[in-house]
Amino acid sequence: MIVVGLTGTLGAGKSTVGRLFEVWGARRIDTDELAREVVRPGESPLERIRQTWGEGVIGPDGGLDRAALRRIVVADAKARQALEGIIHPAVLELLQARLDEARAAATRILVLEVPLLLETGLETACDLVVVVDAPIEVRRDRACRARDLSPFEFEALNAAQLSGDEKRQRADLVVENDGSMLALEASARRAWSAIERAAAGSPEAKGRNDVRRTLPGELWNVDLHMHTWHSKDCLTDPADVVAAARRAGLDRIAVTDHDEIEGAFAAREIAPDLVIIGEEVRTSEGLDLIGLFLSEHIPPGGSFREVAEAIRDQGGVTYLPHPFDRWRGSDERFLTSVIDCVDVVEVFNARVHDAARNERARAWAARHGLPVGAGSDAHTLPEIGRGRVRLAPFESPEDFVRSAATGKIIGTASGHWVHLGSTWAKIRRRLPL
Repeated sequence: MIVVGLTGTLGAGKSTVGRLFEVWGARRIDTDELAREVVRPGESPLERIRQTWGEGVIGPDGGLDRAALRRIVVADAKARQALEGIIHPAVLELLQARLDEARAAATRILVLEVPLLLETGLETACDLVVVVDAPIEVRRDRACRARDLSPFEFEALNAAQLSGDEKRQRADLVVENDGSMLALEASARRAWSAIERAAAGSPEAKGRNDVRRTLPGELWNVDLHMHTWHSKDCLTDPADVVAAARRAGLDRIAVTDHDEIEGAFAAREIAPDLVIIGEEVRTSEGLDLIGLFLSEHIPPGGSFREVAEAIRDQGGVTYLPHPFDRWRGSDERFLTSVIDCVDVVEVFNARVHDAARNERARAWAARHGLPVGAGSDAHTLPEIGRGRVRLAPFESPEDFVRSAATGKIIGTASGHWVHLGSTWAKIRRRLPL
């Protein structure tokens, strides 16, 4: 079975394309429909919504008043996050059941239609990603008419999603919907033909990565920054890190504990085909520098330049994490003075909540012609895979650096709650067993 992730910008016509794919032979799962199922009267998510926002979001029939709830979450990002925390787990549970049903029925092509496919990381469950897009003026008019949205509601909902350019960049196939229905059908048909070719070259026994080999330009999904309980601010077992990385569809991960390397060795012993040995070393300047492809522990406390030399002495790669983060970064003057010590720059860190700081890292790397990477900086299991780079397969450290030069950055910022997990880990270590 080949799984096609179908998404698009708000009002672009994703559902219309999904229905066309269904007519042409796909089995289709629409997560909007699943979201409606999980809030039916009698379901626990609806009761949690009632408890959170009161009777004002419940209609006369006892069901959810979607318009009333939308007015609340559109105006309040925290309310929207709270709603997602209620709805998403229930939808994912139902989605998994439907996926199992599709596999049991020997489905050839499954279309998974998800409005926030890329924003939630569900693309990792897919073999191909199709994005439907149209100019924003066209989308605004369609959405406001079809969904009875105000212009303010459209702008707020649209701003909560990735931009059309970002979605296009992360797509395998793009369907344009800026004209007539006939033109849309022609664009969708071209995408469908590519899907059928991929499915035809994909025997049932193949997994997700094997399916990608039927398409031009195989890429690996790599998360270059994460922690285990060998870091003082993490409580995660290396075995659980490996399992979570597999679930997230990652092809390689770098385990990079703070000033420790044993967690990386433990993870690699479990999954030698998955794990890159790394260490996040604190320098005497108070900065962090990650070594990748290491064989030995590097003690903290050396200067930035000394740590870089120790990494390279092992044949490793120097990876600069979160270079301009408010709390853990530095200034451009210092980093430029040691630029010869940097092999790859982390331009997306999922724990950096100010997007401008990640963008600053990207601009700095581009200005100096440095390869780029991304990482979740995960200290808890749900974070793993939220920052990743898609790049050509590599065997050696040298191959990795060459691949990173054309890497495709993918990331969704983790919620601020993740820092509570790190704080709790520090506290827990001080408590009696």
